[in-house]
Amino acid sequence: MVKRALITGITGQDGAYLTEFLLAKGYAVHGMLRRASSFNTDRIDHLYHDPHVKGANLTLHYGDLADGTVLRRVLEKVEPDEVYNLGAQSHVKVSFEVPEYTADVDALGTLRALEALRDHVAHSGRQVRFYQAGSSEMFGGAKPPQNEKTPFEPRSPYAASKAAAHWYAVNYREAYNLFICNGILFNHESPRRGETFVSRKVTRAAGRIKEGLQDKLFLGNLEARRDWGFAGDYVEAMWLMLQQVKPDDYVVATGASHSVRQLVEIAFGELGLDWQKHVELDARYLRPTEVDALEGDASKARKLLGWQPKMDFATLIKLMVTHDLDLAQQEKTLRRAGYESPARGAASTGVG
Repeated sequence: MVKRALITGITGQDGAYLTEFLLAKGYAVHGMLRRASSFNTDRIDHLYHDPHVKGANLTLHYGDLADGTVLRRVLEKVEPDEVYNLGAQSHVKVSFEVPEYTADVDALGTLRALEALRDHVAHSGRQVRFYQAGSSEMFGGAKPPQNEKTPFEPRSPYAASKAAAHWYAVNYREAYNLFICNGILFNHESPRRGETFVSRKVTRAAGRIKEGLQDKLFLGNLEARRDWGFAGDYVEAMWLMLQQVKPDDYVVATGASHSVRQLVEIAFGELGLDWQKHVELDARYLRPTEVDALEGDASKARKLLGWQPKMDFATLIKLMVTHDLDLAQQEKTLRRAGYESPARGAASTGVG
């Protein structure tokens, strides 16, 4: 029997890598995406085939974590073996601007999904395994290194919402005997990362500065430290959690932290640029409450899941720089031909 997986947030960075991973394992993948007036499926376009074509294993459904009725309808229609709840308003800095929306989607959206899961399992008698995407931001002000036993000290509406979702998941696992795992993932990046997240903002700016398309990059806290890994490695950990005999919660991290300053130095250095000539600080990009240092202890995941990261920090940043330099060169070629690409800001919005 072909396993079926349902992914919320399938059009995001993690959704795209997870879809690739599951399709390679022979899954039939179903994804939920929000309706938008412009196409928002670019990260998974290379995976999608017309459903009229025999052998198509990726199916998309319109839905939103803010709409519990649709969640139930999609769950009943797909009848998945595994659910990966990756959908969220995932930008920390933005969560200070839209805290109510962030809480509705990230916290209550998870609760809606769990309620739909509980009813589906009760009515169908099927076992469905559920993955909840947590975040290292939940640790907030807690001293590093952080592991599964470290108390949460959220420092943003996003982190508080994710912490609520985490405890909803734990409660539903214990109260209703459901197979639910929380993955507490530390920062994970890739060339598919959104350009408003600091890692991608830096590598994108480095490429554009190299090609003369912009001159300055504005950043906030250069001393903030994060444990950055490769998103493609991290989706394997998600899957491994749902293959275990018993559900549990796991930290997923590299175990090494780096500052934003180090990220900038590597990215600009890869292109032979002096970052100090192009990077300026702007207090507008500081958060109202800052998280100084996150560094994960993934000993449990390494021991029980057999998981470990394959790509180190420097290799990851160089991979992103190479990708974004190519994008900048394409943009420059289009400009020379008389085509204007969409305007891009030079400002970063903080640590993603």
